[in-house]
This record gives sequence, C-alpha cells and structure tokens, in this order.
Amino acid sequence: MFKKYIYIFIGILSIQVSFSQTLDTLKLNNYFKSLESHNKFMGSVALMKNGKIVYTNQVGFADIETEQKPNINTKYRIGSISKTFTAVLIFKAIEEGKLNLDTTLERYYPSIKNSKLITISNLLNHRSGIYNFTNDKAYLSYNTKPKTESEMLSIISKFESDFEPNSKAAYSNSNYLLLSYILEKIYSKNFEEILKEKIFDPIHLKNTFLGNKINLLNNESNSYSFGEEWVKQSETDTSIPLGAGGIISTPSDLLQFAEALFTYKIISNNSLARMQKIEDGYGMGLFKIPFFDKSSFGHTGGIDGFNAVYGYFPNENYAFASTSNGVNYDVNNIAIILLSALFDKAYEIPKFITYKPDSEDFNNYLGVYSSQGFPLKISITKSENVLFAQATGQAAFPLEATDKDKFQFLKAGIVLEFNTKSNTMTLKQGGGNFVLTKEH
Repeated sequence: MFKKYIYIFIGILSIQVSFSQTLDTLKLNNYFKSLESHNKFMGSVALMKNGKIVYTNQVGFADIETEQKPNINTKYRIGSISKTFTAVLIFKAIEEGKLNLDTTLERYYPSIKNSKLITISNLLNHRSGIYNFTNDKAYLSYNTKPKTESEMLSIISKFESDFEPNSKAAYSNSNYLLLSYILEKIYSKNFEEILKEKIFDPIHLKNTFLGNKINLLNNESNSYSFGEEWVKQSETDTSIPLGAGGIISTPSDLLQFAEALFTYKIISNNSLARMQKIEDGYGMGLFKIPFFDKSSFGHTGGIDGFNAVYGYFPNENYAFASTSNGVNYDVNNIAIILLSALFDKAYEIPKFITYKPDSEDFNNYLGVYSSQGFPLKISITKSENVLFAQATGQAAFPLEATDKDKFQFLKAGIVLEFNTKSNTMTLKQGGGNFVLTKEH
C-alpha cells in the first residue's frame, strides 16, 4: 500500500557541519555491503554535490528468483515521491493560466463532499479533509486490479469528510489522485503523456516513467518483505495511485529532477517558494527534512515492498536519494548514514550480531503482554524457529534474537527484553521504555 513515510533526522543545531569535497566511498561501500550480507537492505542509492552525482551504489537483487542484480539504471517504484512530480505539474498549469490555487474542486468533481470549499491549494497541502482511500479496509481487496477514474471517484465519494476544509491538515492519497485527474482534464491527455511532455523529456530523465506491470526486461525490480527469507510482494496496479504513487525511477534520476526543480529549470522561483511553504508539517508536494543545522526539501514514499526518499539542500546544492525494493532495517538509519557521508560527519558501520536460541526457549516468552500505561496489547507467538510480535490491530512482525531474552525488529527500531522470572517484557522504541506484564 502506498503511503507517507516521514523521516526525522535528529541533529544538534549548534554544531556546524563541515564540508568535504571527497567522500569516503570505501567506508560507504562497506556499510551497504554489510546491510546486503545481513539481509537488511536491497536497493540503490545516490549522492549529489554541487549539481554532480558523486556516489552511487546498488545492492541485493532486482529479482531474487532469477538472481538478477541491480545496476545504476534499475528502476524502482517510488510511491509517494510521485506527489512532488504531480505538484510540479499543477504549478506548471498555474503558470500557463489553466487554473489557480483558489480553483475549487466543484468545477471538476462536485460529487466529492465539500467540493465547493476545497481548493487546489487544499489538495496540494493535504488540507482538504477528503478521506484517504488507502486507509479503507477494502483497499487491499482491489489494489492489484485496474481501476477507472469513475470507479475511483465512486470509492472516494462514498466517504464523509474527515474535517472542515482548511481547518487542519491530514495526509490523504485521495488529494493527489484527484489532482492527477484534474491535470488530465486540463490538458486533454493521459497523466503519463503529461509527465513526459512537461517534466521527463525537458530535463532528460531516461529512467523515470509512470509505472505499469513490473517488467524485468525493462530493468525494473520486484519488491520483497523479509521474514525468515525475502518474500516477493504483490503489485499495486498503477491505475489506482497515478500521481499519488505510481511513478518508477532511479536515485540518479531523482537527484537530476531535484536539481532541475530547485534551480528553476521546470517551474519558476515563485512557484517553488509556494511548494516549500510548510503549514502544519506539509508543503505542496514537499516535506522539510532537517539534518543537524541544515535543511533539505523532498519527499518519502512506500508502495508494496518498495521504499524511497530524496532530499535537496538548496543552500548547499547537495542532495541524496535512496530507492529500495526490500528493507529489513530502520530506513531512517540508512538515510542518516547517507547524509553523514554527504556532509562528512562521523558514523559507524553497525555490527549485526545475532544470538541463536533454542526454539524451545521461545515457549517461555509466548503470551499476551499488557500494561495500564500502554495503549496496546502485544501478543508473542512463534512459527517454527521464528518469534513474532503483534500489537492490537496491527500485522505481526518477526523478531531477531540478539542475546538471551533479547530481541529486536530493526525495521521499526523496536527492542524487546523478556524477564521470565517476573513474566514481564520491556518494549523499547524511540527512547521510550514500557514494561508490560504477561496476562494469565
């Protein structure tokens, strides 16, 4: 399911970042080699300094079944990063006098609740109140099948508004799907043609397209999730997300796009400034991503087993991008390492030390854990030689043993420590420590 991923890079604002014109590529290569050898990351990354690509790397497999390795031109689905492209197209249309930020949704889709009040601006910065259709439980029952505009409009129109338009902000893929349809009406062309004519061809993006059925012969990658091994994921049909999450690309192309965007080669300075204006955490197709005392603008994305992120630092003309078709690790940490290398900050290559407990030991941990001060119950189960944790209303995730009675789920930065004598489990995440007791 394509969705929003916001990465928060924690830094100390008083520290000045030093700049180096060279990268320790050997160390960075060793970092990604370690991730690859421990089944933590499959994908491609790139770094840019002063408008030039200074580092690229690809690890894992584009397709595990055929053992097809990725290369610099291997294409990945980029999920919600597509929204930046869609926002750019909207501002192109505004600059061409075809609509404006105050145009209301009623002109195009009066069946949408509050369409008289919802503006193009509200759609761009997620202040429309339109329900996010990917949050609907029924979504996963149809997301792999083609959908027409009328079918998707019927799905979106059946939901009540989440809030009064422009009263607050809440992320919704529905906003950018509707913007995609509006662009098709404005230009009397399909979304793919508009992207090609207005962005891809003018700035010479050779590996960026509106996705279709994944084609390995076109150097595209399948996506995977990791349990005991990498498992291929299903494909969302890109007729559903369109400009909300349907584009495929490479890190190098994303950086080329970002550099062109922030040097006003696609839209004007005034249009870009409007995109960068952050209100309640949202810009228009952009997020602000800090790193120590520096700030970049970019976006994140996830669809099926794919994850992606890019950010551009306007003051430094530096940028980073990562596209992945399989992650079994905290993606925030990977982005931090890329930025540390880019800005010549110290970082360590993690040591993935695993502990091999007897699966019979797992029986001591099984059960449901809860606490009055914790909003969810955590169920601990096992399947063969793997221990799983599952929070109330969420999917189960596999745990990796690191020591006696200690487990982790690196993808979300979760650590679980069991005390079998007191029948308690300590959950650690994001600096928080929560002690839960096994229910009897």
